Amino acid sequence: MTAVKIIPSMPTLHHIDDIIQLFDAEFAGQENTRLIRGADEPWYLPADSNCRYHQVVFAHGFYASALHEIAHWCIAGKERRQQVDYGYWYEPDGRNVAQQLAFAAVEAKPQALEWILAKACGFRFVVSLDNLSGEAGDWQPFKQAVVDAVAGYRQHGLPPRALQLQQALARFYRQDANWHNYTFGLAEL
Repeated sequence: MTAVKIIPSMPTLHHIDDIIQLFDAEFAGQENTRLIRGADEPWYLPADSNCRYHQVVFAHGFYASALHEIAHWCIAGKERRQQVDYGYWYEPDGRNVAQQLAFAAVEAKPQALEWILAKACGFRFVVSLDNLSGEAGDWQPFKQAVVDAVAGYRQHGLPPRALQLQQALARFYRQDANWHNYTFGLAEL
């Protein structure tokens, strides 16, 4: 009789509970912050008298939404993390061209970071202008801005919490831990 060697299987599916557990393992104690499956709109809620920990709330239990909201959290500085939704304005879906340009100007860096985190998970990143019922715009400049933001992270490094999570995700999903080895190109978007 031949002995059978059991090799632990690689996580191939992207279960939302996995990323919640990974995020919380890294940051619940260290940053008093938890990743929360939300309903409709994503939010960031700082700790207050109603909840003793900060909450990164993502929409509908979607894996991509979790990555996106985490990216915003990783970029936000300490003072921003003391404010609801980091103190940023948000114009909901249905933006006109001028509003969409303002939105895109602040979204390139978070989406670039989301793309890096997605690669660490072996998860497909989809760029988003988040304006389904608004005026259509030209996606190419925004896509280029996301690629350029990745190049900026390559040159200047990831924010520390982003790097910490990228490493944890890469270990869990058995991806290359050195994100500089990942490829990023306009054609992927």
